[in-house]
Amino acid sequence: MSEEGRIAYLNARLLDPATGLDVTGALLVEDGRIADFGAHLFRTGAPSVNEVVDCKGKCLAPGLIDVRVQLREPGEEHKETIASASQAASHGGVTTMVQLPNTSPVIDDVSVLEFIARRSRELKQTKVYCYGALTKGLEGKEISEIGLLTEAGAVAFTDGERMLGDAKVLRRAMSYARAFDALLVQHPEDASLAKGGVMNSGELASKLGLAGIPAVAEVIAIERDLRLLAGTGGRYHFAHVTTADGLEAIRRAKQAGLDVTCDTAPHYFALNELAIGDYRSFAKVSPPLRSEEDRQAVVAALADGTIDIVASDHAPHDQDSKRLPFDDAAFGVVGLETLLPLVLSLYHNEHLSLNDALALVTVRPAERFRLPGGRLRRGAPADLVLFDLDKAWRIEEDLLHSKSKNSAFGGRPVQGKVLRTVVDGRPLYAAAGY
Repeated sequence: MSEEGRIAYLNARLLDPATGLDVTGALLVEDGRIADFGAHLFRTGAPSVNEVVDCKGKCLAPGLIDVRVQLREPGEEHKETIASASQAASHGGVTTMVQLPNTSPVIDDVSVLEFIARRSRELKQTKVYCYGALTKGLEGKEISEIGLLTEAGAVAFTDGERMLGDAKVLRRAMSYARAFDALLVQHPEDASLAKGGVMNSGELASKLGLAGIPAVAEVIAIERDLRLLAGTGGRYHFAHVTTADGLEAIRRAKQAGLDVTCDTAPHYFALNELAIGDYRSFAKVSPPLRSEEDRQAVVAALADGTIDIVASDHAPHDQDSKRLPFDDAAFGVVGLETLLPLVLSLYHNEHLSLNDALALVTVRPAERFRLPGGRLRRGAPADLVLFDLDKAWRIEEDLLHSKSKNSAFGGRPVQGKVLRTVVDGRPLYAAAGY
């Protein structure tokens, strides 16, 4: 057997959320794929390989899969590019990203999807998949060519940061998508209730003199869509759910047998509306940061499995877009590099087991979006993250590798540091000594 491309990871705490594996052992990569792993590996002698990585007891797990990322290429490369996002992703342990369709031009045509796929292949960095636009131009009027885009590689369909508000168009889209077994993804926020709002409605919004977005805007959207889904069938997913009532509606729909899932983002379980402080625009997100009661409901829904996935909701913006009066600032935060430590906070704060926390960003998004990866499996691509579970550090915006620095977590102490990120057996990032 050739030693070319054979890399041995020794003395690792092997974690596989798909199977519950949590053992000390080793993992062998051969020609970019996982050849073998487990407690038994290399116990009888030194490995015959061309590289040995001593993991020093640190955690080795499947690479993270982030299913809600804005890469800004093509169209807004001054905010982010596939290359710069890949740099951020590799420092964050993310090996697969799924790009929203709100590029310029919009991903409502096979040619745009193929351009992004070609750029990703040329860079040979983080793996990039794409959503297709649910409606042409994201205008909510005419359904896009779901069949052609699926055939070209689109993994799901959404209008991105816009809710598809026309119930008749959405019903037709649900029926059409079912014919292709396509996953539809909705931004659940009633546009008429949210119009003009910049933060969560309530006492704090009144105190700050800012227009609010009521929590009911989310649950109304979710309940409407669930009614339509019950009539048409198909696969449906709600993005970044933030409210107790919205989560309860999804919980009931799951119990009724609908094929529905949802995700949230770290800022919705790690922050509440008080993070806005004195008009802090870096905490302006869509949907908005909610009340402490809603934040606790999100944590509870993560613990009981109502929320299936955590995604970073990475939305890079330049200084000109964010360092503005709160009313005028753009919505969104960067999140690729902070996804892992914030998800690990669910473990450190004893809300979830370690493998259950990691499942939110590995096997669950892989299964729902039908993506490769997300688990340790012999013969699978070696997409891996090595991390120090307990390493304490502080998030500093200026040190982030994204082109944009609009993090809501600047100055926050966290635990859990990426030491090495591997895609197809190739290390994209390695800390000193790893």
